Amino acid sequence: MFSLASKKSAKNKLLLKTESAWKGVGDAERKKIFDFAEGYKLFLDKGKTEREVITLIKRKAEELGFVPLEKARNLKPGDRVYAINKEKVAALAVVGSEPVESGVNMVTSHTDCPRVDLKQRPVYEDSETDLALFKTHYYGGVKKYQWVVVPLAVHGRVMRADGEPIDVSIGEADGDPVFMIPDLLPHLAKRLQGERKLFEGIKGEEMNVLIGGIPLKGDSKAPFKMMVLDILYKKYGIVEEDLISAELELVPNLRPRDVGLDRSMIGAYGQDDRACVYTSLSAICGLKKPKRTAIALFFDKEEIGSVGATGAQSAFLELFVCELDKKTGGGGSYASIKRALSNTRAISGDVDAGMDPSFKDVHETLNAARMGRGIVISKFGGAGGKGGSSDASAEFMHYVRTVFNRNKIPWQSAELGKVDEGGGGTVARFLASHNMEIVDCGPALLSMHSPFEVSSKIDIYYTYRAFLAFMGA
Repeated sequence: MFSLASKKSAKNKLLLKTESAWKGVGDAERKKIFDFAEGYKLFLDKGKTEREVITLIKRKAEELGFVPLEKARNLKPGDRVYAINKEKVAALAVVGSEPVESGVNMVTSHTDCPRVDLKQRPVYEDSETDLALFKTHYYGGVKKYQWVVVPLAVHGRVMRADGEPIDVSIGEADGDPVFMIPDLLPHLAKRLQGERKLFEGIKGEEMNVLIGGIPLKGDSKAPFKMMVLDILYKKYGIVEEDLISAELELVPNLRPRDVGLDRSMIGAYGQDDRACVYTSLSAICGLKKPKRTAIALFFDKEEIGSVGATGAQSAFLELFVCELDKKTGGGGSYASIKRALSNTRAISGDVDAGMDPSFKDVHETLNAARMGRGIVISKFGGAGGKGGSSDASAEFMHYVRTVFNRNKIPWQSAELGKVDEGGGGTVARFLASHNMEIVDCGPALLSMHSPFEVSSKIDIYYTYRAFLAFMGA
């Protein structure tokens, strides 16, 4: 039988204690946490779309000695390589001393965030109100009413008829105009909106964006629309047909800001999941010569099911591992790649829902994430009986918590809401299909999927430390 020497030691060993990670932080460590947060805020401010995030990743990787995998030859331990897929997906690797076929340590995250997209024929005029507007289609799981009367910026790419790509960013620079989705004043909203359920307070087809109110001089049946098209042509050489071959996104024109009198939190758009993008990027860049090859993987399309050529269900990971295996002396065969993936240990870096003090009843409090208590380990996701979840094994949960404990990483375990009330999906299930061990880990957020999400600086910092420890294990 097991025995414990005293009641005090029994209490210390038997109970799982989680508390605010700030309690054990000294002045020097606090400075590291706050300094790390400043770099994170700058990253959020500069990376508002998937393409912009991948550009930032590539730039930082090249500054720190990563070279394109396609140009690399005879890779040896400590070498650094990267690959980009369609400007929306990236993989960075630091070569380890063990063969790739024996498995890699990998952290994945996703670059896309909930937002509002322009339709392919977006520009129209309402002649009765003398206004020009954009038609939109929201992307990902949003509360539509949160996106009205918020200053918005347009980011994205337009492919012109002559084949030239035009990158657009309007609303970020000083002096730029911004855009917004108008809403009804309370005086007139009682009948039309007052009887709707909250989620339908604003409907999808009502998310129309103000873009103009001056008519183009001359004979025109749509002078307000023509004024907008004239401005786009003069500035970018874009005509209306070019918008068919465009990816234009509306994102909040809100700068990342410290939240709270103690500045302990960060408020910003896009922290789901750029919190894990930035922390895993920082972690892979901090590795030297790991025992096992380490990979930081950045996917697109997670918010709509990880579909398409840039989602986690694409062939990009297999192709990257194949090339990495061949260029480190492996065979690169189908069997060796499958063995490499089967032997891989992975973290699906994704955020969790922090318990909101005003809405605690949607959580089962014993298994809910708290802000400021460190990185969250989520054994499973999904919904309605764990549907759509990979559900990490007991053995891998033990491995991950052992790595975190050994490296003094504050962590907590949680699930996303009460049974039959919450739930959500991540990329974990798609990577688990390669037969690898994987679990979801990341910081907790308040107001997730809103235009202004909130994180704790200490959670962001220890998520970075956790990913660094895992990649180097």
